[in-house]
Amino acid sequence: MQSCESSVDSADDSLSRGLRRRGQPRVVVIGAGLAGLAAAKALLEQGFTDVTVLEASSHIGGRVQSVKLGRATFELGATWIHGSHGNPIYHLAEANGLLEETTDGERSVGRISLYSKNGVVCYLTNHGHRIPKDVVEEFSDLYDEVYNLTQEFFRHGKPVNAESENSVGVFTREEVRNRIRDDPDDPEATKRLKLAMIQQYLKVESCESSSHSIDEVSLSAFGEWTEIPGAHHIIPSGFMRVVELLAEGIPANVIQLGKPVRCIHWDQASAHPRGPEIEPRRKGDHNHYSGEGGQRGEGPQGEGWGDEEPWPVAVECEDCEVIPADHVIVTVSLGVLKRQYTSLFQPSLPTEKVAAIHRLGIGTTDKIFLEFEEPFWGPECNSLQFVWEDEAESRTLTYPPELWYRKICGFDVLYPPERYGHVLSGWICGEEALVMEKCDDEAVAEICTEMLRQFTGNPNIPKPRRILRSAWGSNPYFRGSYSYTQVGSSGADVEKLAKPLPYTESSKTAHGNSTKQQPGHLLSSKCPEQSLEPSRGSIKPMQVLFSGEATHRKYYSTTHGALLSGQREAARLIEMYRDLFQQGP
Repeated sequence: MQSCESSVDSADDSLSRGLRRRGQPRVVVIGAGLAGLAAAKALLEQGFTDVTVLEASSHIGGRVQSVKLGRATFELGATWIHGSHGNPIYHLAEANGLLEETTDGERSVGRISLYSKNGVVCYLTNHGHRIPKDVVEEFSDLYDEVYNLTQEFFRHGKPVNAESENSVGVFTREEVRNRIRDDPDDPEATKRLKLAMIQQYLKVESCESSSHSIDEVSLSAFGEWTEIPGAHHIIPSGFMRVVELLAEGIPANVIQLGKPVRCIHWDQASAHPRGPEIEPRRKGDHNHYSGEGGQRGEGPQGEGWGDEEPWPVAVECEDCEVIPADHVIVTVSLGVLKRQYTSLFQPSLPTEKVAAIHRLGIGTTDKIFLEFEEPFWGPECNSLQFVWEDEAESRTLTYPPELWYRKICGFDVLYPPERYGHVLSGWICGEEALVMEKCDDEAVAEICTEMLRQFTGNPNIPKPRRILRSAWGSNPYFRGSYSYTQVGSSGADVEKLAKPLPYTESSKTAHGNSTKQQPGHLLSSKCPEQSLEPSRGSIKPMQVLFSGEATHRKYYSTTHGALLSGQREAARLIEMYRDLFQQGP
């Protein structure tokens, strides 16, 4: 193969001339969640017309799943807008009147119950006793002091002691435990209660981080996640309304539902031919054109493409359709990448990207909604939290399958009852959530009822009239709820996950520059300059781009992180083709 020593400028000129001859670059977006819709919308608004979104499931929204039962809407997935100042989700919701029904009580910045700041959190023991308010407040103050310390390791470069195993859970558990034991004023019975409360609080942290256990969350990277200032908001009419707003303006034929992808064949030009099994072929009215050996055939403008180079990317779908493209934006979850990265990409992903996929974490956090005819809890109670007194000395948050219910940290009261009725929302995470997902509704309702009877000391609590629950871990299109920085990983792994393929010399040293892009500034900075690899011919840059919450270094695990990551990847392509669009046809 002839060596290519062309400069970036000459490569860009060649790219532009080719695109002017044949029209628009073709972009395929895999996934119609917040990231995928945001990417597609941004591209279309900037003049891209050959955009296709492939969604494996039967509906858009990804990990946003609003279910309407009666007059109320329940969120099986994303629930809150976390922060308001500069949060694009908040501004989108506010501008379209989605927050008008939100009550002051729902705008809570509380760490455990975000449904209402009115009333109190009731901590109950497995012996049916309520832990005194003063004990709860003392423990909560102590825990918050230690929790604030966990942020300092990243933010202030504080060295991590070997005893902590670089684990948020291990550090927090031992630090709080030592402070409780060293308190000369507490009687032993009170110390035992506080020690048992540690595990309950860490279960809540595990659910919030969507890890199997907070013990698996990296202490040195914990402070990197950035909280947007401002209150937390829910959307009474359903978070799905945000999804629908993003989808507005995207033509119906752009989004193909029930279209799972089997494999992304990238870097086609440098390894062509790849065989007839991935030859692009016409199907339906999707503007997918084919030519001999996967080369560009007759284009939409009627121009001959036969002498063009092969398409750099071919997206092979489960229904055997192959869609050729210039660029693919992959928005699948980290859970899907962990499960399918070996089969989903051909050729294989670079070693450092595979390592980042392995190091970063994603777990399952599930919700269990229980609806009752009448409330058995008092009007002052906004949450029922379960404290197992026999876990005072426990150092693990892992339970055998038959004890999966012990991972349920508690139930929040949905507020206000005028909207939701008398509903409790339970939380469970990790491997125990996966066990729960395998149980039928009747079994889960029965176990939850028995737990409520046990912890409240009220044997007359009736079974709920209805149960609704999520199952994110076993869903093959997600394999988890959202990502976290696992022990052994760091924000640098998030950057590596987000880095487009194929790598260029500049991206190897300056990858992910736009990952830290701020809301509302899609084109505020140029994407990393692309260069040509030697002895490979003219390699089209940014063939495969990655977005989704797991690719945002500051806002991973959030809906705004997902949206911003989709806009970020669109911005790379918008910048890449800026000159072409400015020159016009």
